[in-house]
Amino acid sequence: MKKTGWIFFASTILGIILAFGINNLSPAQSTAFNNQISYNIEERSQHTIHTVTIPHNSNYSVVPSVSGELKSIKDFAEQDRDNVVAAINGGYFDPINQKTTSFIIQQSKIVADPRFNERLVDNPDLKQYLGKIFNRAEFRRYSCGEEAQYDIQPHSAPIPSNCTLKGSLGGGPGLLPKDTSVAEAFTAYQDGEKIRDAIGSDSLNARSAVGITDSGDVILAMVAQKADQPLNSGISLPELADFLSSIGATKAMNLDGGSSASLYYDGQAIYGRVDKEGNEIQRPIKSILLVKSFS
Repeated sequence: MKKTGWIFFASTILGIILAFGINNLSPAQSTAFNNQISYNIEERSQHTIHTVTIPHNSNYSVVPSVSGELKSIKDFAEQDRDNVVAAINGGYFDPINQKTTSFIIQQSKIVADPRFNERLVDNPDLKQYLGKIFNRAEFRRYSCGEEAQYDIQPHSAPIPSNCTLKGSLGGGPGLLPKDTSVAEAFTAYQDGEKIRDAIGSDSLNARSAVGITDSGDVILAMVAQKADQPLNSGISLPELADFLSSIGATKAMNLDGGSSASLYYDGQAIYGRVDKEGNEIQRPIKSILLVKSFS
């Protein structure tokens, strides 16, 4: 083919792609273009990993949202359908009394406080761990001058000078740069023996997490079980940490997983946990991280 023919062919293909729209590409491919949000699916033998990456220079913010009553991730996200592109399930909660077990801050105010959850604070088995539970990792959004910055810190960590904490969502444990399961009372040891493992850290399960890269990009990751392997699929926390590190996260935090693991992207809800017959579990949740446009 002559050079002019190749130029015409390439121009035609580019025109088709632009006309079709980048969001209509196969979900198995990344849809990242310049400073746009990207969505990617990675199939592995024992799980499927869904990731949404929000570039630091995009026109989107990652903010927490909490509800007085439990509801699906799709109901959460579609309350502001015109502005919300993506969401992931958030912090821990008690499904019996529907009260939070994680701190959540919106517009610089605490809107969910585990210290007022009587089933948590009055549980005799947890008394010795409450100090650690109340200081678990949280995803933070700061306003620093005209810039928004994200971080993952323990709840008691100081706010950087010249910054205001606009929002935060607690979860845990921290996954990167190190595992903080013991410091946050998810696991505990006595005489070298593990005596507590609240979330089955080394077991395969559906999981959710949020990570931050050195450049400030935010990564939402939800790991789904396999419908044809309902009793032997998912990912462990160490494997999840390794995966997040492999795609560039230098800080990362686990979110509520198991039946709560869920992701919303471009109008579709994806659920992580399956029952013993392989059917997806659509569990209502207490809080989420929303990806919202501010343009």
